[in-house]
Amino acid sequence: MPFPVPAPSRPAVSAVTGRGGVAVTPHHLATAAAVEMLAAGGNAADAAIAANAVQGMVDPTTCGPGGDLFALVHRPGASVPDALNASGRAGSGLSASALRVAGHARVPHDAPEAVTVPGCVDGWLALATRHGSLPLTALLAPAIRLGEEGFPVSADLADALARLHPRLAAQPSASDLYPAGLPARTGTTLRRPLLAATLRSIGDGGREAFYGGEPGIALTAVTGGGINAADFARSQAEWMPPIGLDVFGRRFWTVPPNSQGYLTGAASWLLERALRCADPGEAAFHHAVIECYRAVAAEGDHLVADPGHLPLPAERLLEPERLRSLLASIRPDRAAHHPPPSPEPGGTAYLAVLDAAGMGVSLIQSNFTGIGSGLAAGATGVWLHNRGACFTLQPGHPNEAGPGKRPRHTLSPTLWTREGHLALLLGTRGGYQQPQYLLQAAALLFAAGLSPAEAQAHPRWHLESGPGTGSLVVAESRMPEDLVAGLRRLGHPVAAGPALAPGWGPVSMIAVAADGTRTAAADPRVATAQAAAH
Repeated sequence: MPFPVPAPSRPAVSAVTGRGGVAVTPHHLATAAAVEMLAAGGNAADAAIAANAVQGMVDPTTCGPGGDLFALVHRPGASVPDALNASGRAGSGLSASALRVAGHARVPHDAPEAVTVPGCVDGWLALATRHGSLPLTALLAPAIRLGEEGFPVSADLADALARLHPRLAAQPSASDLYPAGLPARTGTTLRRPLLAATLRSIGDGGREAFYGGEPGIALTAVTGGGINAADFARSQAEWMPPIGLDVFGRRFWTVPPNSQGYLTGAASWLLERALRCADPGEAAFHHAVIECYRAVAAEGDHLVADPGHLPLPAERLLEPERLRSLLASIRPDRAAHHPPPSPEPGGTAYLAVLDAAGMGVSLIQSNFTGIGSGLAAGATGVWLHNRGACFTLQPGHPNEAGPGKRPRHTLSPTLWTREGHLALLLGTRGGYQQPQYLLQAAALLFAAGLSPAEAQAHPRWHLESGPGTGSLVVAESRMPEDLVAGLRRLGHPVAAGPALAPGWGPVSMIAVAADGTRTAAADPRVATAQAAAH
């Protein structure tokens, strides 16, 4: 199909450069909270928690305390980052066999069985305890203030609330989002006193206020006892060794499974060896990126699961000896065939913070499918994620649903170092598609040599239906027609998408040059995304 007349190929990008603290998040109010913490003497961990809490307040369709969290923390002088897995486990009442008997082929997205124990609050506490410098009450104060005093409704939030109204209106926490019973319009002020009160109780009472308090009690009721006090007694946050490999002259790091983060590093390793053209204006460049992503995406369904049920040890996922076998499937002259994975929608927020002392935090937090299950934890303002829908009901599968298990997770934070020094914080929302956006960004930064702002502005593509031979490459309509024609000649079906596709991000990045200069760049695809410096 012919592409429309392209929009300007260089959209405005929010970017800052300097040597002090920098932050980039999906919402300018979250970025402002990060800068506020840095200005108050806090470090990157403090700023990340504050920004995360604000993001969940001002856009609950991306994240919130009812979801999960992963983070990577670079400490100056440490050669290996700290990796935090704060993804929740299934409740003791979850039964794959019972769901199969009930006629389900998969865990329903909007059912109580899809709700796993939220890991976010445990993640905040773990991050604050190990790396923070300010009290939790101070870190949650910006979000509480916005909930009590109100914030302007963005166009994205207004659209989402209107779309979700029939699904959410009957929930006890609906008054927090629909104070007059109707969706708020763009630019109007929204207050969320229920969530503000919950955050205040967490600041004062810690994890017991959440897991043992009203949110936990309500969650047990919502799940019919499928999640109970015994499930809450175990912290959902766990520090674990990261996994990594050398690629593009840097060291790639991510959180091991149940995160799918390894896919970005594996595809980058393949790309470094398969790339024949470093010019992103040429079809050969994008063909190589697409094929390297497809080569690893096909295996994720089988290799990503609860850490205790992995078919391969986590450290083997990024072993060059294992990845080398995938190179044979990548042809420079033609799209290959791979069985398609299982695509899922996503509702996620990724943010990055680097403080003046050199601590960097790569943090991602999610409610999964937009606002998640659509179920609220009573009248607490907490909307519960549906991450359990990522389980399979296939008997004997490593990711088969079961009590106490963590499901396969789409959240894929990355952190890159150069000779032990921080080089890049990089992440995005996008569900199962996160690795393809991150691989594109890494290729533009490291292989093509673009600046962070140039990489963010470059036309992006999206594999619409998995990596099979018939996979449709949907490209932003800003992509030049000759590049599109070249991809088609290589066997890729290509269709035109929006000029700037909001769902294909927002990617957030902070790059650190060899001389120590930091550049934070936000994604122009999401109007609220912002980078700022302190």
